[in-house]
Amino acid sequence: MLDYDAEAVRYDATRGGEPRAQAAAEAVLGLVPDGARTLLDLSCGTGIVTRRLTRPGLRPFGVDLADGMLRAAAPRLAGRVARADCRQLPFRDGAFDAVTSVWLLHLLDDAAPVVAEAARVLRPGGVYVTTVDKNAAHLVGSDLCAVVGPYRPRPPADAADLITSYAVGHGLRPCGRATFVGHGQGRTPARVAREVRAGRIYAAGGEKLARRLEQLPDQDVSRPDPTYTVLAYRR
Repeated sequence: MLDYDAEAVRYDATRGGEPRAQAAAEAVLGLVPDGARTLLDLSCGTGIVTRRLTRPGLRPFGVDLADGMLRAAAPRLAGRVARADCRQLPFRDGAFDAVTSVWLLHLLDDAAPVVAEAARVLRPGGVYVTTVDKNAAHLVGSDLCAVVGPYRPRPPADAADLITSYAVGHGLRPCGRATFVGHGQGRTPARVAREVRAGRIYAAGGEKLARRLEQLPDQDVSRPDPTYTVLAYRR
């Protein structure tokens, strides 16, 4: 598992920076009802996306477990952050008009508790907005995709159908969908090989997969950027 405390100092620069954050925030915010006044962003990270989840009358609040991430997010969110486990949130039932999670659910062994908590802290009529199918978005038809495809987890924790089943089970109903381009997130064979060896992605492939990736041409040339999917559910 990635050390997000240590990763905080380079997180934004290695994940598309401001262009990707802007694209993500626009897609997410477009699914948040106009009348929303309170928004909770789960696993807010450095706050680079969270700070953009605002408009007149709407103020975001971010939670994360990594102290390093919270130190980066706090000045961006005017101190409206807290250290919290997204599987056991320290908020009352129905506390928020909107709950969001961006690039969180795919990191989990089981996303069900997070969806349950998102549903719990939503007021009636509130909306939960989340990214889904993150790893699938990187399957863009390239030579790299052909190599890693067989090693994708089945089903991934953030599979759209799975998340929808959790949401429906907690009284949420699907109410919207959006997509956005992950600017600067096209993967290179060299980078993916390093992440495989570190056990961060496609861990089942191990050394064998890493060696296959290193045999691909254009090792440091990025393949096409992914297009991510965002789904919304109303309470």
